Amino acid sequence: DERATATAVALNFNQIGIATAFLVGGSMATTAPGLASYFGLITAFCLAVTIGTFVQFQNKPEAPPSSSELEKLIRGEEEPPFVESVKRFFATPGFSRPLAAFICSISITNIVGAFIDEVMERGGITDQLSIDLAGAGFEIAILVGGIIIGGYVDRTKEYKTVTLACLLSTMFVLIPLGLTEHAIGKEPALLIFALLGLGMAAGPVQPINAELAVDVTYPSDETAVESVQQIGGNLISALLVPIAALAAEDDFEFFKNTPILDSDIRGDVVLLVAIAAITYVFFSGFDAPLKRTLADCGDDDTCQVETEKANDDAPKLATLFKSVTW
Repeated sequence: DERATATAVALNFNQIGIATAFLVGGSMATTAPGLASYFGLITAFCLAVTIGTFVQFQNKPEAPPSSSELEKLIRGEEEPPFVESVKRFFATPGFSRPLAAFICSISITNIVGAFIDEVMERGGITDQLSIDLAGAGFEIAILVGGIIIGGYVDRTKEYKTVTLACLLSTMFVLIPLGLTEHAIGKEPALLIFALLGLGMAAGPVQPINAELAVDVTYPSDETAVESVQQIGGNLISALLVPIAALAAEDDFEFFKNTPILDSDIRGDVVLLVAIAAITYVFFSGFDAPLKRTLADCGDDDTCQVETEKANDDAPKLATLFKSVTW
């Protein structure tokens, strides 16, 4: 069972494209001719990836890959229209909390990525190459964190515990991105570690909660579930960008009368920490059955179809269901 891991790879691998844009675009797109060359390079890469996708793309497996998918097939489940699916999702207990966590994660990572130059300058990092490397590292950390933590969730099914831990960690690592301690000054090393930590903490929330939402809404259309999350996440993050830009113009000073502790924090970081904190409180109320997990497991909580048995039975299942469109 590698659902969360697979989702992390599929969902967060676009971060590799963004990281490449930081590294390649940062040096090429500095002039009009350079920008034109950059667009030409993107076009060539897109063409190559598209051809590779057509060559390697596969149909669904001959036999259902899990007990839950087999159950859906036997019951003849058909995917309803998208609008009807959305109504069902929001009527399902437990759906709104993974949706909120997904939106929180994608909003934070999108906003930090959008303002990476300003964030780095706060810590004294002004060299463009260093900024581009930091931005690329942040995007790669999102992918790596999703794979590592997603793998743990696959083994344990601890969706709630892991999500809460990630949200709590996100709150703490956000603070150095906008904090200036007057007695110490700028701290570029701390800023870089905090940025990479943010990618590792916030990034995994998306694939984990994509799978959690599918689990609680089973036997729903998985594509529709993740479409709702992506639409909501990107819409909210786009609306938050101008708000974060305005908030970044303000500083909040603490311990003004104690020189050794005197420090200030930027308003945009305060905004993001508040979003993570509100999401943490809201998500802590999650208490819904994992319907898909239950369908995949027996009464003794052990999976009914082990990998070896599934491989042995695949030809039989393929023959049994050959008349069914799978």
